[in-house]
Amino acid sequence: MVWYCFSAAVFNSLFLVFSGRGFAFRRKQKIERQYRKLLKRGRKVHSQQDNQFTDTYPEHLKHLYLAEEEMLKKRCRAPDDSVLSEEKLNKAVESVMTEGKFKKKTSNQKAKEEYEKIKAERARKKEEAEKRKQQREAAQRLYKQKKMEAYKILSKKTKKGQPNLNLQMEFLLQKIQQNT
Repeated sequence: MVWYCFSAAVFNSLFLVFSGRGFAFRRKQKIERQYRKLLKRGRKVHSQQDNQFTDTYPEHLKHLYLAEEEMLKKRCRAPDDSVLSEEKLNKAVESVMTEGKFKKKTSNQKAKEEYEKIKAERARKKEEAEKRKQQREAAQRLYKQKKMEAYKILSKKTKKGQPNLNLQMEFLLQKIQQNT
């Protein structure tokens, strides 16, 4: 029972301290905590970044890091203001162009080349299909034309309505002569 009274007293005192402080106060406290966390993280990250470029390089990769650092230093230096002659400029452009030819291709360039190959292959297949289609259509037209001629010859009748056997025999003779 004593515990109950004590906890109620503590609750009442806390209630009085926080009374009138609603969501805005809690939000302010939350933002302060987040800010302090960021400051702590920033100190840790900053200390890690300072140490990152000193002597913590792996031994087998140290030369690569040092070369990269020198290149960055060279880029940071201001270029000379002297004007290059056209000959020097042309030589520089040619050297850059020749370097570009021998460089390894990037994945994007490889993908573009692969796409162009596939596109060319599809175009070639499409042309072949178009040629085959035209040949088939020409063969069908020729077949239908011959069929119509044969039908006209074989369907001719005499005045009395009888089939004309004379024309049929001539047609069969021509057919035999063409086959041999």
